[in-house]
Amino acid sequence: MTALRNLIDGVSADAASGATYDVVDPATGQAYATAPASDAEDVDRAMRAAERAFETWGDTTPKVRQEALLRIAQAMEDRAEEFVRVECRNTGKPLGLTADEELPPSVDELRFFAGAARVLEGRSAGEYLEDHTSWVRREPIGVVAQVTPWNYPLMMAIWKVAPALAAGNTIVLKPSDTTPASTVLLAEVAAEFLPPGVLNVVCGDRSTGRALVEHPTPQLVAITGSVRAGMEVAGSAAADLKRVHLELGGKAPVVVFDDADVATAAEAIAAAGYFNAGQDCTAATRVLAAAGIHDELVAALAERARSTRTGLPADPGIAYGALNNPDQLARVAGMVDGLPDHARIDAGGTRPTIAGGEGGYFYDATVVSGLRQDDEIVQNEVFGPVITVQRFGDEAEALRCANDVRYGLSSSVWTKDHARALRMSRKLDFGVVWINTHIPFVSEMPHGGFKHSGYGKDLSMYGLEDYTRIKHVMSYTGD
Repeated sequence: MTALRNLIDGVSADAASGATYDVVDPATGQAYATAPASDAEDVDRAMRAAERAFETWGDTTPKVRQEALLRIAQAMEDRAEEFVRVECRNTGKPLGLTADEELPPSVDELRFFAGAARVLEGRSAGEYLEDHTSWVRREPIGVVAQVTPWNYPLMMAIWKVAPALAAGNTIVLKPSDTTPASTVLLAEVAAEFLPPGVLNVVCGDRSTGRALVEHPTPQLVAITGSVRAGMEVAGSAAADLKRVHLELGGKAPVVVFDDADVATAAEAIAAAGYFNAGQDCTAATRVLAAAGIHDELVAALAERARSTRTGLPADPGIAYGALNNPDQLARVAGMVDGLPDHARIDAGGTRPTIAGGEGGYFYDATVVSGLRQDDEIVQNEVFGPVITVQRFGDEAEALRCANDVRYGLSSSVWTKDHARALRMSRKLDFGVVWINTHIPFVSEMPHGGFKHSGYGKDLSMYGLEDYTRIKHVMSYTGD
């Protein structure tokens, strides 16, 4: 069994207490590794290491930080097969899709922020008061605490680490307790190119995360996770007036008007809804269909679902793998099993039998229609391979239903009417709006939401700016 370790001050280390816990392969339900069950003492050691490292890393030039990030990106690319293998054991994801769809963007994001480190902009210096010259300094915040989720453990670690390092901060990061392996590997690789203490990874459960957030050292806490976790972090951080960067859950509306190409829309929606077993806060899983194409779209989505396979990571024919853990499987199955009488399961709603994965957490691609706006499965995040479909009458009703959830992360509009698409994109209360597509990301554009989906931006220059602070400097220039 593999023994994972923390990385503190550039050195691999067990928890000070010696305690460990089992890490389980979601595709088999069997433990394959142990990880340190870190406590407040381990967190404190990591924070002290990050404080010491910031004294020098915070003063490095953008060129130095760029070169370090580029070397990490190249090392990841050179060891791509190893990263993919570890991530798929970590999560149950398909090997081929992870190699094609997750690792290349992760490497690109490191390279983007490497370049972005050298082009931070600010207001030009000027005389806004007679005999005084003012200018603005954009500085690193200091030590940053970060908590990452289990759905994209490697990619989300990079979304957090890359901008923080590019801006000159040092980091203490806690990965999800169910998926620490790829983050530990990333830290070990990064340690070859970063000074000790710049990037520290501490494994553990929710209590470890709480110790991270409550520690007095970090000036910013960044988390990608559930709404519940985000609220807990924000509450804990508020007690010490720490800044908070939250990327939380989502319930993306997919608004399909009656002039859309139904076959094309169904294919894209199914791909974006079932990718990563629907364990994605931007997943295309809440479809709003115009009355004129509703039945045709439901039938097309059901057909897609029946041809969408799940299974073991090495199976080249699967579209997604296992759910992350038994509690998540129970949640997904429970929401489908507990549907109201007016709902109809058009496809799926069952657990498949997977040869070699009998203990894994698999769930079939599912389509549910006949739903109403106040149904639990419409209002709350499922985080599984379940696409729901509602009927709407006109544009006003579509917009009202789309916005009538507590989340505000992402959305999409499907129509050939350009003016309608622009009207919807302006009125949709979501941080991302896709038009005739759903789920593509690029490093140059921001990702982040409104309402209960949190605040702060990942990716883009906006993401880099979130890891900086602003200082006004004024000099008297008179005689």
